[in-house]
Amino acid sequence: MKVLLLLTLLTLCHAKPYTHINVMDFIKHHDIMQQDVGDFDDDDDDDDDDDDVDDDDYDNYDDNFVSDCPEGCRCSKKVLQCSDQGLTKVPKDIPANTLLVDLQNNDITEIKEDDFKGLDNLYALFLLNNQISKIHPKAFRNMNKLKILHLSYNLLTQMPENLPTSIQSLRLHDNKISRLPKGAFRGMQDLNVLELSANPIANSGIDPEAFDDMATLYLRIAEARLTAIPKDLPSSLTELHLDYNKIAKIESEDFLRLKRLQRLWLDFNQIKFVENGSLNAISKVREIHLDNNKLKKVPPGLNSLKYLQVVYLHANSISYVGVNDFCPLRTRVKKSLYTRISLYANPVKYWEIQPPTFRCVSSHNSVQLGNHRK
Repeated sequence: MKVLLLLTLLTLCHAKPYTHINVMDFIKHHDIMQQDVGDFDDDDDDDDDDDDVDDDDYDNYDDNFVSDCPEGCRCSKKVLQCSDQGLTKVPKDIPANTLLVDLQNNDITEIKEDDFKGLDNLYALFLLNNQISKIHPKAFRNMNKLKILHLSYNLLTQMPENLPTSIQSLRLHDNKISRLPKGAFRGMQDLNVLELSANPIANSGIDPEAFDDMATLYLRIAEARLTAIPKDLPSSLTELHLDYNKIAKIESEDFLRLKRLQRLWLDFNQIKFVENGSLNAISKVREIHLDNNKLKKVPPGLNSLKYLQVVYLHANSISYVGVNDFCPLRTRVKKSLYTRISLYANPVKYWEIQPPTFRCVSSHNSVQLGNHRK
């Protein structure tokens, strides 16, 4: 279930421009109610059995309305839907047993201290595509069961304070955040997905201890103002997206902390140089995207990455490919076979590439070559 949740969250992270989230589909896909309702029930012994959610509760959505629902919203057992209502503030009197609040695509400008007071069982909160520019530092207090917080497509200029450490998916895509302060993600050890793309974040805006005391598997800071790979990234990362920035080079110390990294996106940057040995630290990497940069040669060290299977190098300025650029020098060295090597849209004369160059690919269809076209 955790893997399924992560894969779906990753798909959502790539959703651009804003796409409305179908809450009922989201609930069914994650099985949120069935899996977590026991964890969210109050400890009181007099809880009704009617509070339990059956498999078909949300197949009969219209039969599950509750009477104490804020005006303009739709309520069912533990779900509040108030999307697309032109709301300018968070509705009052949200039922205390609510697990999911959907406020996406409204005109809310501020999250106040008591907007979510008493919602201690909340699992998911969708606030994307509003006009939110201010969040009170205590707005998320006592939400120690919150797993999913989506704040993308708003007007935030700074990171929300005192975020619940229970969050597994935090999305802040397309705001106006320019600084990641020290301790911004303090204690967030369960975070699977952190999406910070399309914010004006420069290297100078990332404090040296911004990612201290936190862990995340997936981090995306694409479409930002980075000119170098940020230092002190979480060592827990398995997937890193820094595409669509202005990174000029890869240096030897850039990946020293990222020993668990499996997938790396650095496409659509301005990378001209990859320092020798810089890729050695990410020995478990399986996929590297370096297409649409300014490389003049195949990055050194690819042939030593025994798990590497996918390399995108198209749309660079590579004019020569050596016979040992991709495969180990020694034939007895174990190496996962490549399933994709892309080299098209480079000035290399593909007919001059020696056949043994691709001796460690799974099939001839795994290599993409072609004439350089201007």
